[in-house]
Amino acid sequence: MHIEASKKKVAKSDKEVFEFLTDIKNFETLMPDNIDKFEVLDENTFKFALKGMPEIVLRLKEQNPHHKVVLGAASDKLPFTLTADIESLGENESEVALNFEGEFNAMMAMMIKAPITNFMGTLSNNLDKIGQ
Repeated sequence: MHIEASKKKVAKSDKEVFEFLTDIKNFETLMPDNIDKFEVLDENTFKFALKGMPEIVLRLKEQNPHHKVVLGAASDKLPFTLTADIESLGENESEVALNFEGEFNAMMAMMIKAPITNFMGTLSNNLDKIGQ
């Protein structure tokens, strides 16, 4: 299953966006309002829960300085990745594309597609909060 959020222009350099996204405690800032729990487990891992959803543990899997940050599920039960592709648009502006990639059976995919799509949209919209 592939879900792409709309690209988001951010009034920060690609370096600033990259540094924000690789400091996992900052993801709390990007979370939706209906977050039930957010907990940093170590410098590369955090867990969160949205109301009515199970807890999800995400781990920083890959970093390509100033261009890409990949978070992945810490559990193999539901394998997926969340990728942020960062493109510089100038000294103080960049564009971020968020992509979700996961392998789920048809039933699971049907159940989670709408919540994941909404979640990705919220993360993308909240990128405006970087550096605030």
